[in-house]
Amino acid sequence: MEKKIRIIVADDHPLYRDGVVRTLEDSGLFDVVATGENSTRAVQLVRDLKPDVALLDISMPGGGLEALEEIMALEVGTRVVMLTVSENDADVLGALNGGAAGYVLKGVGGAELADIVSNIAQGGSYVSPSLAARVLVAMQGGNGNDKRSFLDELTGREEQVLKLVSQGKSNKEVARDLNLQEKTVKHHMTSIMNKLKVRNRVEAAVLARELWSKQ
Repeated sequence: MEKKIRIIVADDHPLYRDGVVRTLEDSGLFDVVATGENSTRAVQLVRDLKPDVALLDISMPGGGLEALEEIMALEVGTRVVMLTVSENDADVLGALNGGAAGYVLKGVGGAELADIVSNIAQGGSYVSPSLAARVLVAMQGGNGNDKRSFLDELTGREEQVLKLVSQGKSNKEVARDLNLQEKTVKHHMTSIMNKLKVRNRVEAAVLARELWSKQ
């Protein structure tokens, strides 16, 4: 039996929070070790429990983005996923630039949420598809042609790695699929992010999916 993913859930709406907890636990993949209702509590839980994943509401009291910043500063290895109704560009980019590994809209189904969070726990990334194109535009600063040319700078191996990452696969899964060491995949991702001029693997994945879909 695989070890369950330890997760905390922070949301100030008890009914919704309880539903998310039940959904995650019913999937059999997660151990919800604690819940919270504001940013202060979320940060405290991460500091004390060091969960694999923190699932945060962006609009909870104290602010999800503020909690994200403090959690990333703890450097305990917890992966942060924002679960929110906000489709505001500033919130999405603020979360991704702040270090969130996922940005999920609350309309998502229970089974899909479990799959998304499980993948993120293993090193993957996710942005709700309806937001991806807008994130791309914001990242490009209105100039898509420059970004498209950056894809041409990738080596064949880097393109293979990026295609798998853009499918939501973790470094470990990419390494297995390409018969590489995980540290080699990380090295390729660093090179890819530098060439694409993006700040994290989430942006790299979003950019790649959108540009390749237009070819």
